[in-house]
Amino acid sequence: MIRPSATLTGDVVVLRRLRPDEVEDLVRVVKEATPHLRPWMAWAAGEFDPDAVRAHVAETDANWEAGTEFAYAITVGGKLAGRIGLMSRVGEGGLEIGYWLHPAYRGLGAATESTYLLVKAAFDLPGIEFVDIVHDTANTRSGAIPRRLGFTEIARVSPPQEPMTSAEDGVDVRWRITRAEFSEKRPSTSH
Repeated sequence: MIRPSATLTGDVVVLRRLRPDEVEDLVRVVKEATPHLRPWMAWAAGEFDPDAVRAHVAETDANWEAGTEFAYAITVGGKLAGRIGLMSRVGEGGLEIGYWLHPAYRGLGAATESTYLLVKAAFDLPGIEFVDIVHDTANTRSGAIPRRLGFTEIARVSPPQEPMTSAEDGVDVRWRITRAEFSEKRPSTSH
């Protein structure tokens, strides 16, 4: 099975597989970012003890080996700044990208460049014809990334459940870019 590179390097970020010896660092980064993440990500309402994070890292390794998910640490200047991943949950021929970033690294272009690197990596995989990003309509910061990278909004869907977090309005926006639409021209990291 062909997998993306374990390390992807941009001008601002380096994406790499999270190492088991970084569990304490990941716990610290998530705890620091929790006030920023909790309004948008249901998992951020939970506790982040090292054992749970260690199990999460082991699960991401197993998913990588199975070829169902490719999770990366976002690093800026060698420091852990967030997470981003490619997930095979959108059907044959496609992958979905999900991401979060510590608020100290906002405004640097780190999330945009990380997403660009993963789109490029996805299209380097055989059989991948599209990449999706999904976010709540109220999360306009998250929506700026696919817009900046040339994705097209393809749907707005109200899931059957109520909004999962305090800031969500409960309507998901689905963005898509196809292999044919993707340009390898690097996006500007400025806003």
